[in-house]
Amino acid sequence: MIDLINQIIYEPWPWYFVGPAIAITLYLMLYFGREFGVSASLRAGCAVLGAGKYSSFFDFDWKSQKWNFMFVLGTIIGGFIASQFMNSYGEVAIAQTTKDVLITMGIENPGADYLPPQLFDFENFGFGTLAFLLVGGFFVGFGARYGGGCTSGHAISGLSNLQLPSLIAVIGFFIGGLTMTYFILPFIFKMLL
Repeated sequence: MIDLINQIIYEPWPWYFVGPAIAITLYLMLYFGREFGVSASLRAGCAVLGAGKYSSFFDFDWKSQKWNFMFVLGTIIGGFIASQFMNSYGEVAIAQTTKDVLITMGIENPGADYLPPQLFDFENFGFGTLAFLLVGGFFVGFGARYGGGCTSGHAISGLSNLQLPSLIAVIGFFIGGLTMTYFILPFIFKMLL
C-alpha cells in the first residue's frame, strides 16, 4: 500500500488516467456552460482592477467569471504543492541528443532541473533574463488575446467543440513551438549565456 501511495505522489501519472480525467473535467465544464481557458481570467482580473474605464473590452460583468478566479487560484496552489511536496527530485527525462544540444548552447547539466539555473536562478538574474521574460510574457499575453484564447482553451475546449479557428490556432502553436525550439531559442541562449 505504501508503494502505491509513493507511486501516486512521486511518479508522473500515466496518460490513460490523466487523459480521461481531463475529458471528464471538460465535459462537466461544458455541461455547466463554462469554457476552459486561462486567458479569460486575465481579462476578468483587468476588469476587477477598473480597466473597463479605459477600454470597452474590459467593460463587462466580471462577477460572472468568479469561477475562473478559483480555477487560476487552484492552478497556482496545485502547482506549488506539486513542486514543493510531490517532486521525486530525480532527473528530468530528456533525450540524450537534446541534452547534448543544450550543453552546446551553454546549459550545464541539462535535465537536472526543469528550469536551467544559468537562466532562472536569482544569482544569474540580470537584464538579459528580465528582458527575455518580459518580451516572452508580452508575446504570450498578446497572442492569447489576439488569437481569441490561450493554448489550453483552443487545444482542449475549442477542439472538443470542433471549432475550426481552434484547429488553425493549434496548428499555429505547433509551428511556433518548433520554430522557437530550433531557430530562435538557440540564438537567445547565445546572447544570454
